[in-house]
Amino acid sequence: MNSEKTSSDVSSSRRSAIVGGLGAVAAAAAGLPSIASAATSSTTPHQGAFNMDSGFVTVKDGSQIFYKDWGPKDAPVVWFHHGWPLSSDDWDAQMMFFLQHGYRVIAHDRRGHGRSTQTDHGNDMDTYSADTAAVVAALKVKSAIHVGHSTGGGEVVRYVRQHGKGLVTKAVLISAVPPIMVQSATNPDGVPLKVFDDIRQGTAFNRPQFYMDLTIPFYGYNRPGAKVSEAIRQNWWRQGMNGGVKAAYDCIFQFAQVDFTEDLRALDIPVLVLHGEDDQIVPFGNSGAKSVKLLKHGKLISYPGFPHGMPTTHADVINPDLLAFFKS
Repeated sequence: MNSEKTSSDVSSSRRSAIVGGLGAVAAAAAGLPSIASAATSSTTPHQGAFNMDSGFVTVKDGSQIFYKDWGPKDAPVVWFHHGWPLSSDDWDAQMMFFLQHGYRVIAHDRRGHGRSTQTDHGNDMDTYSADTAAVVAALKVKSAIHVGHSTGGGEVVRYVRQHGKGLVTKAVLISAVPPIMVQSATNPDGVPLKVFDDIRQGTAFNRPQFYMDLTIPFYGYNRPGAKVSEAIRQNWWRQGMNGGVKAAYDCIFQFAQVDFTEDLRALDIPVLVLHGEDDQIVPFGNSGAKSVKLLKHGKLISYPGFPHGMPTTHADVINPDLLAFFKS
């Protein structure tokens, strides 16, 4: 039996040591198990110490909805619903935070968005709600807190009203579009229809540039003294461009012109409303300030100066406020 190591063996050992060392250092900084220890303790592919699963659920019309399901299967569940035109990746800062606090965290890509099927049909709130219900059933989730950002807030209240009875313990609306965004005779301080028509035009025919430009007001980077993160802007652009243009175009009507008033009134669970007072995408006075008044058990926290994308720019503030509500 040859006990001598070849140069290839030595190089391989060094690479393993380097990878393991870097994994341990990064994990220690984040408060997570090291990559090496997670790998040795896993029993099946893609399942480490935190059971970090992902996959697809095929819904009634054949569309495939992508999901992430991280954490112990018997832990309390927090389910995240992303905004337009993004994906579940937009919740990274929240999913990692609550994973480290012992929660099971789940997020899905809305149909037409992210890795889900780029549908040319079913891009409406009732179908989004039904898709959520299908993924909930497939993952056998019996009790969860549902958190929605922007358009995802509309998805949350529609899902809870239509399918969530007995399955949802609490809900959170962050920078969310309810009750209704568009200006009308009954909503005179809403956003003029022309704004949404311009969004439709930009999305349909100049999407790469329009999306990049939109990141500036989205994160409040046009405000005096704002520290612009090009990485955050690029990540937003990446997520948006991964989705289908037809689905993104259709979804504009859903976040702009769908009325969620009755959905809000129907909710009989505790609902936390979080909104930035300097939100340039979904103005606070027409959304969060109105939504809380329609809820039976609503609580509002507004943040002076915070932008629409505050779960990313101010995760250090938003995450502890979410945790306090979850534990209350």
